[in-house]
Amino acid sequence: MMSVSAQLVEEYFASGTLTGLPDKHFIGGSWVAPAQGGKIPTFDPGTGRAFHDFAAGTAEDVAQAVAVAKSAQRDWGRAKALDRGAILYRAAMLLRQEAARFAVVESLDSGKPLQEAEGDVAGAARTFEYYAGAADKMQGDTFPLGADYLGYSINEPVGVTAHIIPWNFPISTAARGIAPALAAGCTAIAKPAETTPLTMLMLAELLHRAGLPAGVCNAVTGTGQAAGAPLVSHPDVRHVTFTGSVPTGTGVMQAVAPNVTSLVLELGGKSPLIVLGDADLDQAVDGVIGAIYENAGQICSAGSRLIVDRRVHGALVERVAERARGLQIGHGLHRAMLGPLNSDAHLAKVAGFVEDARSRGLSIATGGATTTDPATGAGWFHEPTVIDAVPALDPIVQQEIFGPVLAVQVAEDEDHALDLANGTEFGLVAGIYTRDFDAAHRMARDIDAGQIYINEYFAGGIEVPFGGNRKSGFGREKGLVALQSYTRVKSVAARIASHG
Repeated sequence: MMSVSAQLVEEYFASGTLTGLPDKHFIGGSWVAPAQGGKIPTFDPGTGRAFHDFAAGTAEDVAQAVAVAKSAQRDWGRAKALDRGAILYRAAMLLRQEAARFAVVESLDSGKPLQEAEGDVAGAARTFEYYAGAADKMQGDTFPLGADYLGYSINEPVGVTAHIIPWNFPISTAARGIAPALAAGCTAIAKPAETTPLTMLMLAELLHRAGLPAGVCNAVTGTGQAAGAPLVSHPDVRHVTFTGSVPTGTGVMQAVAPNVTSLVLELGGKSPLIVLGDADLDQAVDGVIGAIYENAGQICSAGSRLIVDRRVHGALVERVAERARGLQIGHGLHRAMLGPLNSDAHLAKVAGFVEDARSRGLSIATGGATTTDPATGAGWFHEPTVIDAVPALDPIVQQEIFGPVLAVQVAEDEDHALDLANGTEFGLVAGIYTRDFDAAHRMARDIDAGQIYINEYFAGGIEVPFGGNRKSGFGREKGLVALQSYTRVKSVAARIASHG
């Protein structure tokens, strides 16, 4: 019998679309048509062709979503934590049951290989499961004020929260923000990226089917200017979680400032993957390939800079380049090893970085050109690229490319590798490959980044806090610490009258 995934893939390539895709906002527990009736096409990056239209939201739609979220806030915030957790757990189970459809839609909308989308959906389900277990474990404290006083604290939900979802990991990013917000008793409004709107809409509806009351989680689609901007600046939104570029993130900071709204920013990165001279090169090569070519390098925490000890530089770069050349390029639904970039505009941006590097005389060890799906001659693809021996201040090192482009930097020793690692304005993550326990943890201590991986890039899971320093943003998502963004502490101190 053909699997659900295979049936959906067959349906898409036979018809050019999928039946039942959402084309309206999800507000107040129902599908709601856009106030002004507008529609926006969403494209399949593997073919460059539009396959569906969705709602073009405006400030009117945002206002409606905020109003229903605000109305739902009181009851949801006062619901038993056990009941909130039970709903999140049912959502996790439903997401696992419907994982095949979610993964196919995620792959189709974003372009990423289906096997990667399947991993994202599984991770999203695990996220709801994790915060389901955390919901009834957020406890206050008591304060030692002496025998005549009682002092205690209460963790209260902050209120209505807004979630601006990026296009590179739509369902993953949505889950890691919305799940802790709901667990903490907040209501949520999500605005997915205009190039990847579908799985967020599907997720909002799934949460409602899992038992989430109407209005507690809403999804409004549209452009950043027409829908995102009025959402983050709305005075009834009390917290914003934003994932995206540094320029847009600074704009969000300015937008929320007049309302004194709290904010988590997960912005760009130019993360180093450091290979010291004693490292296991087989392990390191695997790490480098996954770190830069997963999702075609469209990952904020991608290991986009390989900092390698000069003693193993030549051997490592040769092996990485050979592996990169062997990556099969193709449509995401065909489970290719390297999928397309998310849009034609982004492809042009990535290609521009590489062409500028070539014009400066940098050595391109492999790749370096745009391409198409070999099976169809269509789509927005870029060859997996390695640029060798890049100077520390070159734009290829200093600027986020957000594509399958690896910059190689040569280090003379451990201290030099550390200087190179800290040599950009970003501080999101870093990877270290070495057999030397002391060296690994010295570097983990001294690298300015929010998360460090040792001998496995992307190690960890929802249990491990994630977020950046400097221009990579502030605040932490994932782990128990993420709940702090969605709660406020109320302290109570009471004098106890003496008896008699």
